[in-house]
Amino acid sequence: RNMATLAGIRVDISSPPSSAAPAALELSGDRDNASDQFVIPGNAVSTTTGFMRGHGTFTRDGELIATLAGSVQQVNRLITVKPVKSRYNGEVGDVVVGRVVDVQQKRWKVDTSSRLDSSLLLSSVNLPGGELRRKSVEDELMMRDYLKEGDLISAEVQQVQHDGSLQLHTRNLKYGKLAQGISVQVPSYLIKRRKAHFHSLPCGAAVVIGCNGHVWIAPELREDADGGYNQDLEEVISLETRSIMARLSGCVRLLAAHCVAIYDTTIMAAFELSANHKASDLLNAAVATEIASLVVRKIRAEATEEEL
Repeated sequence: RNMATLAGIRVDISSPPSSAAPAALELSGDRDNASDQFVIPGNAVSTTTGFMRGHGTFTRDGELIATLAGSVQQVNRLITVKPVKSRYNGEVGDVVVGRVVDVQQKRWKVDTSSRLDSSLLLSSVNLPGGELRRKSVEDELMMRDYLKEGDLISAEVQQVQHDGSLQLHTRNLKYGKLAQGISVQVPSYLIKRRKAHFHSLPCGAAVVIGCNGHVWIAPELREDADGGYNQDLEEVISLETRSIMARLSGCVRLLAAHCVAIYDTTIMAAFELSANHKASDLLNAAVATEIASLVVRKIRAEATEEEL
C-alpha cells in the first residue's frame, strides 16, 4: 500500500485484494463441475503449472492471473474467467428474440444485442404455409413481404461464425415473426438457460425468454402453419389480458433491476407476490425491492425443500 500527496491532498493507492488461490483445480470435462471461485483483476486464479491459459487470464511468474471480474470456469486443463457483465455471446441452440434491421441479398440482418448483427438466411426460414422447398429467385424478390425492417422475430442460433456473429434459423413453426405483445429488454447475463424458453403461464399470458436478454410477453403462444407471417394486428386484446401482460412486464423489470435470475419460475413468483399491488405500483422502488426480496426468499426456500 503506497501513499502519495498531490497538491496537499493525500491519495491512498492500493493493489487489488489478494485471494487465496486453490492449490489445484479439479480436472473435469463437465462445465457444471467448474470452480465457483470469484476473482477480480489481479487475483491469482491458479498457482500450479500444467493448466492452459484461457480467456480472461494471463501468466505471470508461472501463475494464472485474472484480467476480468467474474467466476473461474474449468474445462479439462483449460481455465477461463467468465465475466459477470458482458454483451450477449451466443451459443448453438440458444433461443433469441431479435429485430430485423436490414434486408440484404438472400439474408436478413437481425439485431440480437450481441457484438455483431446476426444473419438469418433465406434458406433457413419456413415459407408461408410451412412449405419446405428450395428457395427460388421469386422468393428472393419477396423477402420484404416475409420480414422487413423493424419486425420482431424469435429464432434459434444455428451456428456461431469465426468472428463471433450468429447465424439463425426459424425452421421450426414455433419460431417466426412476433405479432402483438410487449418487448422487455434486460441484461442477457440474468437470463437462465433452460430446456424450454417458450412458456404458457397459468396466469393467462405467454412469454418467450430470449437468451440474448429480450423477453417477449404475448397473449398466447401460437404455432401457425404459415410460420407467423400472416399477422392479425386488428385483433382486439381484452383489457384483462393486457393488465396481466403489463403486470408481467413490471415483474420482469423489477427482477432485472435487483439482479435476480429471470426464468419462468421467478417471473411467476413475482407475479403472484405482486397480487396485492397495482401494476403501476411495481414502478415504485420500495414496492419493487420488497417483491424482489420475497421472490429470492421463496426460491431459496423451495430449493432447500428439494434438497431435503
